[in-house]
Amino acid sequence: MILRKMTKDDIEGVYAVEVKSFSEPWSKESINGELKNNLSHYIVCELDGKVVGYIGSWIIIDEAHITNIAVDPDYRGKKIGSLLIEELMNYSKQNRIKAITLEVRMSNNVAQGLYRKYGFLPGGIRKEYYQDNKEDAMIMWKEI
Repeated sequence: MILRKMTKDDIEGVYAVEVKSFSEPWSKESINGELKNNLSHYIVCELDGKVVGYIGSWIIIDEAHITNIAVDPDYRGKKIGSLLIEELMNYSKQNRIKAITLEVRMSNNVAQGLYRKYGFLPGGIRKEYYQDNKEDAMIMWKEI
């Protein structure tokens, strides 16, 4: 497995993971826009030349906000999500980022468990955060 910064050549692969992972996936245009966004930092996980997962974040002053993370369903259970979080944490330490934050669906216990494993703690609720079903989001934080 190779972890590296996302490039324009990865858009199709990242989009394929998005479509398989979310009921309301980001468009290719949105993913491409993240490459042009000076705040964004995206890491892909590549296996045998194929993008099998990615994590995106916005770096704002000394905080990283995870915008999205996904692993191709065919590759789940192989610790790819853990590798992506660890890579973002390493990047954060190297770049003097003091905290990482994210929102996660209240019903997504698997993701919450992964984040807790890395020291993320609940920090609040965003009511009706998700557009598709008006589900609340849990805000989670990790101090670096």
